[in-house]
Amino acid sequence: MKAACRDERGLTLVELLVALVVFSAVMAGALSFLRSQGKLVDLANSRMTTVQNLQFAVATMEQRLRAAGADLPDQQPALIYAGPNVVAFNADYTTNLPNDPFAVYYDPDAPAAAVTAVGKARRFVVPQTAFAYPDTDYVSGGFNSPGETITFYLTPDSTTARTDDYLLLEQVNDQPAELVARNIVGSPTTVFFQYYRVTQRAGGVLSLDSIPAASLPLRHVVPIHLAPQDTGAAAVIDSIRAVRITLTVTNGLTGVEERRRTLTRMVNLPNVGIANKKTCGSPPILGTALGASAIVQADGTPAVQLTWNPAVDETAGEKDVVRYVLWRRVGSATDWGTPYLSIPAGSASYVYTDAAVTSGQTYQYLLAAQDCTPSLSTTSSASGVVSVP
Repeated sequence: MKAACRDERGLTLVELLVALVVFSAVMAGALSFLRSQGKLVDLANSRMTTVQNLQFAVATMEQRLRAAGADLPDQQPALIYAGPNVVAFNADYTTNLPNDPFAVYYDPDAPAAAVTAVGKARRFVVPQTAFAYPDTDYVSGGFNSPGETITFYLTPDSTTARTDDYLLLEQVNDQPAELVARNIVGSPTTVFFQYYRVTQRAGGVLSLDSIPAASLPLRHVVPIHLAPQDTGAAAVIDSIRAVRITLTVTNGLTGVEERRRTLTRMVNLPNVGIANKKTCGSPPILGTALGASAIVQADGTPAVQLTWNPAVDETAGEKDVVRYVLWRRVGSATDWGTPYLSIPAGSASYVYTDAAVTSGQTYQYLLAAQDCTPSLSTTSSASGVVSVP
């Protein structure tokens, strides 16, 4: 019986200490491994964030720049400022009209002040420059041009202690700028944007040559594009056909933990230098009246019903009408402003119910046909003022 008790004895103090030492060594090794793996994961995430930040910044600029010159009247320049850290251009990029066939991007929430050309009454200074733009109004078919001014620029980031930390911002017309990317490495002498122009060599051979950084910035200083004065030195900016973007971004850290990535991309400007061709002939003939009347919808809410017949040049004549443009102004307003609505052509008759009205308010409406040039017809206004019950 006593021998059995001796066989069931526990660990001695020495054995327990040895086990604790071994366990501690194993745990220390495991924790060290986990810490190293955690650092590798953090480093990988940091590198991925850096790459994504860089790719987003370059892709955003490329998308906008490729639209430079799109759907502009001939007198409106494509590029207006070309500097090492600022590029400003005109393009019909964004619209808030649901059926606009010409703009690149539809944003129903885009403010009216950001979807058409800014006029000289709202002249503004291009960011990071002393260059004021525009000095004239650009019209298409008697109305304001649909091409807005888009500016990309880099400016020091005042929220960090680093002196080489820059922000990339985008500004549309004179609206507040929006942040595109941060943690961009640069300096006052960094060339973020390099430009390439078309030159003609001996024998009539055309080539694409880089413009030296010392020759920047270039500005469009002639009010009317393609005017007799828009030649020679004043027209150098009009010969630009490509922009090379070079950005270096960091992961936002410093010292040995900092990681940098650089991306360079050549962006062609396919719409620059192409004048609008009058392929649709003369401006369209409307030849129909616009009717407007207040109605009450089935759910009891007020609305204004607009009606008109196809334009003369939709079903006959040149048959080149592609859409109808409607304007609306409220109360005693004297300015029609930007178009209110665009409706594609192709119907036997047209009926549109404007439900975005307020009881007790008065409205006036204006109609024009537009062809594929695009040119606008003369307008037809609804007779009288529509008063919503």
